[in-house]
Amino acid sequence: MAMHTWLLPEAIEDLLPAEAAQVETLRRRMLDEFLRHGYQLVAPPLLEFADALLDENAADLNLSSFKLVDQLSGRTLALRADITPQAARIDAHLLNRTGVTRLCYCGSVLHTRPAGLFATREPLQVGAELYGHAGLEADHEVVRLLARTLQLAELPPSRIDLGHVGIFRALVAGQGLTPGAEQEIFDALQAKDVPTLRELTANLPELVRNGLLALPDLYGGVEVIRGAAACLPMLPEIARALGDLQRLAGELADLPLSFDLADLRGYHYHNGVVFAAYCADSPAAVALGGRYDGIGARFGRARPATGFSLDLRALARLSKPRNMPGAILAPWPEDALLHAEIERLRALGEIVIAALPGHEDSGREAGCDRQLVRSGDKWLIQSLGEK
Repeated sequence: MAMHTWLLPEAIEDLLPAEAAQVETLRRRMLDEFLRHGYQLVAPPLLEFADALLDENAADLNLSSFKLVDQLSGRTLALRADITPQAARIDAHLLNRTGVTRLCYCGSVLHTRPAGLFATREPLQVGAELYGHAGLEADHEVVRLLARTLQLAELPPSRIDLGHVGIFRALVAGQGLTPGAEQEIFDALQAKDVPTLRELTANLPELVRNGLLALPDLYGGVEVIRGAAACLPMLPEIARALGDLQRLAGELADLPLSFDLADLRGYHYHNGVVFAAYCADSPAAVALGGRYDGIGARFGRARPATGFSLDLRALARLSKPRNMPGAILAPWPEDALLHAEIERLRALGEIVIAALPGHEDSGREAGCDRQLVRSGDKWLIQSLGEK
């Protein structure tokens, strides 16, 4: 039996014309908006040496990355599963600027497994990253830019959850936990699985255990910050983290902010304020971001950093479909007058498709709703099919 050679691997799919056009429209809008905010476009390669692209401490990124052997060098390569580390490499090692650097990007990444039930293994990742400023002003800027980005997609955020990885890090620091045990506690927090969290923290000091057990319930409005101050141990790092969240709550009061102190996805990657944006039609976050100071140290130069990214494919499916503009069907260019008219119409922004000989009846299939018809020495536009 012949193989179905047109089939694609699981969770890998084509973008057909209407969806591809939707994705491309959003891509242009977003990158143009990033440029207006001073974010410069970079385009890192699809694959790199694995030891440069992957961080041994980021187990989730390692597991989601495809690896292969380079036939030229014999070294292990990895297909990128996230562009953010590549942008950090460009900032730290190639641009080597001393002040603030703003970078943006858009490109495909590849995952060994889909991130969710209906997720693709080939997201089209678009993002913006800000390097060189350790102050909260940078976090403020990227959260506002994220909100603006979703508005451009006509998907204004229904809520933007803020958290702070520093709270979790402060609670588990110095407790003698192995990386595996720390990861298990983190996973239970992410799932808000309190029974499992009780088991995993049974041998921790009471103050630390109570703090970790309190985190799953610390979500909601700005009152969460006051509640956290009342029930968490006031370690310097925790006090500083809650102060940062309180300041952002005031400065970004016009945005639909909420707070979730157990939502720490990618905590190996991040080290400060983290955020996740949601829109009305999606139960899953449509964009993720946060502060990740120091990632550039792997490339010889640690820099303060914060940013966000999202999957443009997923966002395009959620956004309102746009009607593709109808095209004009023209006879095959048979004289200079017709050719000049076709070029004039294209210069005005019209789509004009020349009917190749023998295919004059396939205009509607190609998306045409009008046609060019000769009237004396002029060419007129009529509805397709009109005599």
